[in-house]
Amino acid sequence: LLIPPPAPPEIFIAPPLLNGTLRQLNSRPPIAIMPTNSSSESSPADMVKNSSLYREFHAEREEILKHKWFESEKAGYDIGFERALTEWIVKHRAKWRKTRQAQEQSRGNQG
Repeated sequence: LLIPPPAPPEIFIAPPLLNGTLRQLNSRPPIAIMPTNSSSESSPADMVKNSSLYREFHAEREEILKHKWFESEKAGYDIGFERALTEWIVKHRAKWRKTRQAQEQSRGNQG
């Protein structure tokens, strides 16, 4: 498995295999990239960082990494990112998304 070199810290690009895996397992329609601030002086990197898609990707990635850690501890060895990703999507993603959407809606109703 060839892994591309890491992207600069301001923009994370998922390896091609990860993109394909997410595309195959994701039944949800794509999220539009919408910057949270409409400043005309924003750089492309700032626009990506402030997009809802980028925030969702990072929140999901953090959950997958937590799952990887817990499952690796249980197994006694590193289960690897791909296995953790697949397991998390199958076992936890739907519930995580519903909870996250409910939290977003409650924040929207408060503000």
